[in-house]
Amino acid sequence: MSKRGDGAPSPDLDLDLRGLKCPLPVLRARKALAALPPGGRVRLVCTDPMAAIDIPHFVRESGHVLEHQERAEGGLVFVLRRAE
Repeated sequence: MSKRGDGAPSPDLDLDLRGLKCPLPVLRARKALAALPPGGRVRLVCTDPMAAIDIPHFVRESGHVLEHQERAEGGLVFVLRRAE
C-alpha cells in the first residue's frame, strides 16, 4: 500500500457513491470490503445524509474498522479497513 503526501496510507480502492441512497452505500461498501484482502482499505464518498449513521453502524456490526470520517467533497468521506 502506498503512502499519501501526508504520510497516511492510501486506500486500496476508492468508491464514488455520490447520488446513491440507503441502503446502496452500505451494500457497495460491503461488496468492496469482501473483495479486499484482510487489512485492505476502501475510501467512500457519499452524499446520502443517512450514510453518517449507516456506514459506522455497518462497520461496528461487521467487525471492520472505521479509520476516518469527515465532511468533504460535498458530502461524507469514510475510510474503512477490512477486518484481519
